[in-house]
Amino acid sequence: MLWFNGQTPQQKNWSLEKKLEKDLELHKDLSLNYELITKLVLICLKKNIPLIIENPYSEQHYLYRYWALKPKYIDYDRTLTGDFMKKPTQFFFVNCEPKHNFIFEGIDIKKKKTCNSLWGYQVERSMISKDYANRFIREFILESENENEK
Repeated sequence: MLWFNGQTPQQKNWSLEKKLEKDLELHKDLSLNYELITKLVLICLKKNIPLIIENPYSEQHYLYRYWALKPKYIDYDRTLTGDFMKKPTQFFFVNCEPKHNFIFEGIDIKKKKTCNSLWGYQVERSMISKDYANRFIREFILESENENEK
């Protein structure tokens, strides 16, 4: 939102014209990404293909505010289930439902990373730890291993 509003530290000395040009560029990218993700979901719906989409969450997030598909699960603090980052994450389930299996095991607490400490490392900022991914798959995607939960 700060980039759209021309309020990032990098834009401090930018002219209004440069900020508006950047705004047009961002809106063009946003429109293309929205079109692509929506087409992907439409294909999956028509072909009955299960799909899970992971995306950052905030109430101002474009998909959260303006998309007809709503997240079925929001993880407000990924560090509680074995990730490096606390950042809230939303999960959209298409043609499937989250299982909500109970996992009976401890969690290795990782050294927390912040978005600020990873500024400029876009790929690393977006990565989910292997432990978090493994636990997510067993908790929300696979059938329960526990006979009492089946």
